[in-house]
Amino acid sequence: MADRSALKLVGIIFATVTLVVMLATGLVVKGFADGNYSFETTASIDR
Repeated sequence: MADRSALKLVGIIFATVTLVVMLATGLVVKGFADGNYSFETTASIDR
């Protein structure tokens, strides 16, 4: 059977990575909502 402290460490690492990805995704979505980012490029806007 696996060592409980090692499993706890792996769980903490996975939880940290999950929280970082969720935070980054939230910031990108907020950026799109605020208009800081756009799907359109400047070349398509200039037409």
